[in-house]
Amino acid sequence: MSSAKKKSTAAERRARIEESRRRERARERRNKTITVAVCAVIFTALAGGTGYLLVTVKGDEQREEKKQETARSTPIKGEKTWDELSRNHVPEKVGYPMTPAAGGDHAQAWMNCDGDVYPEEVGQENAVHALEHGAVWVTYNDKAPAADVEKLKETVSKTPYSLLSPHPEQKAPIAVTAWGRQLELNDASDPRFDTFLAKYVQGEQTPEPGAACTNGLTA
Repeated sequence: MSSAKKKSTAAERRARIEESRRRERARERRNKTITVAVCAVIFTALAGGTGYLLVTVKGDEQREEKKQETARSTPIKGEKTWDELSRNHVPEKVGYPMTPAAGGDHAQAWMNCDGDVYPEEVGQENAVHALEHGAVWVTYNDKAPAADVEKLKETVSKTPYSLLSPHPEQKAPIAVTAWGRQLELNDASDPRFDTFLAKYVQGEQTPEPGAACTNGLTA
């Protein structure tokens, strides 16, 4: 083979090799571009999804807070209220204007109200002091069916800042009382019972929020 032909063949081979390398580099650049674009799309989607999730969760929290605020500010149907009740500690019996007592002057010692269930009547003056601490006092008379009394015991025993006792003088079979608030019920299955507990256990009506419901009287 002549020298000129050899040079031509070598040049063609180098050209083919160079063209092959050029195509390979172009393919690599194209693949890299595609990979970057796909990653960008995925990242954007994830970021958008996370943002959407955060916005959704925040929105749900705000709606729940608004719902709770509305519930706290809306009177419960049938409840009675008393404002500007006195809060003096007195040693004597007090003649309360409502039955059961829902606030006013009271004894120095409070009734334990950490889900305490009392089988006998308790001193109203001591129970009122528990109300001052944010407790809800649940009472019943002999008109309340035994099954309802058992339901009341079960609920109160699981509810801190509440107490249960019989109260023969009350008119309704069941009453739930917080400081300055009271609701009379005919049966324990009334949904307003749970609403009252949720609203007034350590509720905004509490004169001394966070005060103890233990280390008081137990009988």
